Amino acid sequence: MLDGESKKMRGRAVSGKAVFIVCVASFLGGSILTSRTWSRREKYNQQLDKNDQVTTIKVPYHIEKPAYIATDEFDHKRKLVERKPRDIMEEVARTHQAIRSLDKTVSTLEMELAVARTSQAAKAELSLEKPSNQSLRKAFVVIGINTAFSSKKRRDSLRETWMPRGDKLKKLETEKGIVVRFVIGHSATPGGVLDRAIDAEDAEHKDFLRLNHVEGYHELSTKTRLYFSTVMSIWDADFYVKVDDDVHLNLGMLASTLARYRTKPRIYIGCMKSGPVLSQKGVKYHEPEFWKFGEEGNKYFRHATGQLYAISKDLAAYISINAPILHRYANEDVSLGAWLIGLEVEHIDDRSMCCGTPPDCEWKTQAGNVCVASFDWSCSGICKSIDRMKDVHNTCGEGDAAVWNVEL
Repeated sequence: MLDGESKKMRGRAVSGKAVFIVCVASFLGGSILTSRTWSRREKYNQQLDKNDQVTTIKVPYHIEKPAYIATDEFDHKRKLVERKPRDIMEEVARTHQAIRSLDKTVSTLEMELAVARTSQAAKAELSLEKPSNQSLRKAFVVIGINTAFSSKKRRDSLRETWMPRGDKLKKLETEKGIVVRFVIGHSATPGGVLDRAIDAEDAEHKDFLRLNHVEGYHELSTKTRLYFSTVMSIWDADFYVKVDDDVHLNLGMLASTLARYRTKPRIYIGCMKSGPVLSQKGVKYHEPEFWKFGEEGNKYFRHATGQLYAISKDLAAYISINAPILHRYANEDVSLGAWLIGLEVEHIDDRSMCCGTPPDCEWKTQAGNVCVASFDWSCSGICKSIDRMKDVHNTCGEGDAAVWNVEL
């Protein structure tokens, strides 16, 4: 009997109306449950915004989770996730900009530190040129005459012609801002006969700038680099000049030429050339690193000839700051050109800075085109300059009064 009843019960069909009612009831129940869940989450978010700490948050299914500490960082990350992708990209861009700004600040501080260290080191290396106070001496141009221990007669030939002496040298510096010094280092045995001879000569004329440098022909690039670092630590000048001690120079013409570029930045002025790279050993001006300049027979990049050139203050500062990492080639004029070739520099090719000796400079002087400097290309200076300097000066000189009449 029971079996029969069971079969009857299993055999009854459920009406469609009942199924519909059950489905609607299930849908409503799920909606209510979901609504309560979202309501709890919204209350949780509101509680995060209002309070800095949340102790215990209950979530559905009666599972108790650990409390969260709502710090500024957590709040920033939560808001960042809620933003649109476009807002996130803007945030990343701002972060990158801040990093770049920080890098620039660090770089600037490093450069300022390098300048300070260079200035202090150079001042400590000087013997007689060290200022009595910490401020730099203001000048229009500093002219360094490259010389050697064996060149006393050359120096005397300049003192007797275009280079002022004694009180006139001081007056030129104070009234015109034109500083002129012979530049020399020391011998391999400091304090020896050679150094004492220079000390005595300087005591008489007071026209030397001593460098902490061991003299040697193959060390001219190092000497040039140290020269710019040293003068930058003593004089705050608009221009810095290097000239050889076998070159005739008209100071007034040099000053008036430089004055035309006083307001321009990064000036590199001289007689620009591009000579051959000499790979053969034993020849004068041999370049040991010739392979860096390409195939055999190639020429150097454009640079000012080494007899005379001038650079503006900003370029001298660049050399001073970066001196430890500036590569030195065998020839100092090539080295200087290499240091500046990759910068935003204005190369000025002024042919009046490399006139020939008479009759070349004589004809130009008679025509009213007085040369800044004169020398013989064949000798890389005035041939037999000790004997001929006075003749060149009398023929091609601008006159002793010219430099005092220049408006600076």
